[in-house]
Amino acid sequence: MEIFEDVVAEQDRLETILTGLSPAAWLTESGAAGWTVADVVLHLAQSDEAVVAATSSDQQNNGGDQSAVFGGTLDRGTVDKAVDALVQAERSTPTVVFDRWRAARRASVDALRQADPGRPLRWVATSLKPSTLATTRLAEHWAHGLDITVPLGIPFPDTERLRHIAWLAHSTLPYAFAVAGEQQRPEVFCELIGLDGQVWRYGPETAESTISGPAAAFCRVGARRLAPEESGLAVTGPQGATALRLLRNYA
Repeated sequence: MEIFEDVVAEQDRLETILTGLSPAAWLTESGAAGWTVADVVLHLAQSDEAVVAATSSDQQNNGGDQSAVFGGTLDRGTVDKAVDALVQAERSTPTVVFDRWRAARRASVDALRQADPGRPLRWVATSLKPSTLATTRLAEHWAHGLDITVPLGIPFPDTERLRHIAWLAHSTLPYAFAVAGEQQRPEVFCELIGLDGQVWRYGPETAESTISGPAAAFCRVGARRLAPEESGLAVTGPQGATALRLLRNYA
C-alpha cells in the first residue's frame, strides 16, 4: 500500500538527517518546547513502539488499553503530559536513542503492514485502521522533522507526501471540533495548492465553509507549527475560521 511506502520514505529522510548530526546538535533545543533533538527522537521511538504494542495480540485482547501502550502513563493527565513524562523517564545518550528509534520505526511499519487492514486498532483516544494509523505516523515524523531541522538550519523541503497529511487534517476535523468542546460538526471544503501547482480537494464542494490556499501552510497549521493568521490561508463561511483554528493532524 502506498501509504506504508511513504511512511518509510519520510522516516528514511529523517534517518539520513540524523546520521549527519554532531553530538552537540543532538543536545540542541528543538522546536518542541522543553525537548532537545534527542528527546524528539526518543519520543518518536516510544510512539513507534506503541504502534507495535497496539497491533499485538495481547493489546487486542485487553481491549486496546492505551495505558498499556504508553507505559501506563496516560493516567497521569493529558496525552501531552503523559508523553512528556515518558520522555523524561527514559532519556539516554544520543547513540542509544538513535538506535532505539531506528529499530522501532522499522518494527512499527512492519506491524502495520501485517495487521488486518479492516480491523481498527486502538490509538490514544480513538480507533484507527492500520492505513490511517500509518498516516498519523507519517504526519508525526514530518512535524518532528521540522522541530529538528528548523532550529539547526537544515533544509527540509516539502514533498508530495504532504497530501497524506492534508487528508488527515481534513478528515479529523470532526474530532478537532469535539476535542475543543464545539457542539457543531460542520462540513468544510478544502481546496489546497500542492507542489508544482496541483490542486488537492477534500470534502464536499457544496459545504458552506471553506479553507483554501497552500497545502504546506495547511499542514503546518494542523501540526501547530504555524499560526492560522500567518498562514496565508483563506477562509469563508460560518465555520471556516473556526475550522482553521481547530485544525489538527495529531491526537
